[in-house]
Amino acid sequence: MMCGGIGEVKDANEEVHKICESVKPHAEKQAGKTFDVFTAKTYKTQLVSGTNYFIKVHVGGEDHVHLRVYKPLPCNGEIQLSKMQHSKSSDDEIEYF
Repeated sequence: MMCGGIGEVKDANEEVHKICESVKPHAEKQAGKTFDVFTAKTYKTQLVSGTNYFIKVHVGGEDHVHLRVYKPLPCNGEIQLSKMQHSKSSDDEIEYF
């Protein structure tokens, strides 16, 4: 992957699951509801001055959301939820947003 480009889709790993757990309260606040299920399924990354994670998250039933989470370099702060897309399905491709 080149700097600035979006990588290939990968299955969620332990690091991505931890990232999702850390931003879950922010996602719930943005959505205006709580999620009983919040499980990362797949993701893509983009190298910037840190890393953007584009993560497909199962939130119950057939519902999914896509998260864009920014993980800065260690010296530049903490992980933050940048954006969230609602009303996604398990078949929706993860794209830049």
